Amino acid sequence: MDPVANTATQVFNDHRELLFSIVYNMLGSVADTEDVLQETWLSWTARNQAASAERIDNPRAYLVRIAVNGALAQQATLSRRRETYVGPWLPEPLVSSLTDTPAPDDAADAAVRTESVSMALLVVLETLTPLERGVFVLHEVFGYAHTEIADILGRSPAAIRQLAHRAREHVHARRPRYEPEPHVRQQVTERFLAAALGGDLDALLRILAPEVTLWSDGGGKARTAALRPLHGRDKVARLFAALAPGSGKGLDVAYRSVNGDPSALLLAGDTPYAVLVLDLTADGDQVCGIYAVANPDKLSHVV
Repeated sequence: MDPVANTATQVFNDHRELLFSIVYNMLGSVADTEDVLQETWLSWTARNQAASAERIDNPRAYLVRIAVNGALAQQATLSRRRETYVGPWLPEPLVSSLTDTPAPDDAADAAVRTESVSMALLVVLETLTPLERGVFVLHEVFGYAHTEIADILGRSPAAIRQLAHRAREHVHARRPRYEPEPHVRQQVTERFLAAALGGDLDALLRILAPEVTLWSDGGGKARTAALRPLHGRDKVARLFAALAPGSGKGLDVAYRSVNGDPSALLLAGDTPYAVLVLDLTADGDQVCGIYAVANPDKLSHVV
């Protein structure tokens, strides 16, 4: 391999995990993130191979700038796609073992090791503008200073501070800062699944918070997925109790880390059936949000 190309490849690979994490948190889609990273790689190699190009002193900053702006450009495509999406749209889950260390060459799993943004927070981030989301991810998740973000986005530090303030207030109004301990989330997930798959209506009513909401993303391809979010304990509990006799049989449960949180993977034989992520109340005793991803296209990378 050409020494210049070989060096460029090594530098890109050294930063790939970071780039994947930033872009995925901006887009919520593994496939679209990989597309952005491919374009970033092509831009990076072309820049390195250009005979008249000046030396890049800070490859990390250069790559992040290209990737972030590529993600912003990709948002337009995602917005058009979601206009025709069937039912609620949820982010594509990043699934890894609860205990095993992900393989270093698996970008989707490696992202969980870097900066994990929960499924619940990703759903909130969907309500921000693309610029607000980009600023929030860079500043709140990855710790970039406002001046650094200004350089990345080509805007003034004052404009970035305003975007950051607006995004932070929006997120904090919709997402409590409290996060339950992993062992609490694991225990509640196990209790919920025992009740849901067993069709135990009384147990479901006890574990669900009065204001619970169920989001089920089937993309029009999963028969059990609702076409709109379902609100309220009675409605959600009765739905699971009614579905259990038909859909619960033959399913195996594997407990996994999903976007950094202990969650559940439902399997029909060896085939992923759904990923289930629970959001808990501040005391950790009840479930206030249920995110069920059953669209097979979003589970194709799950093993």
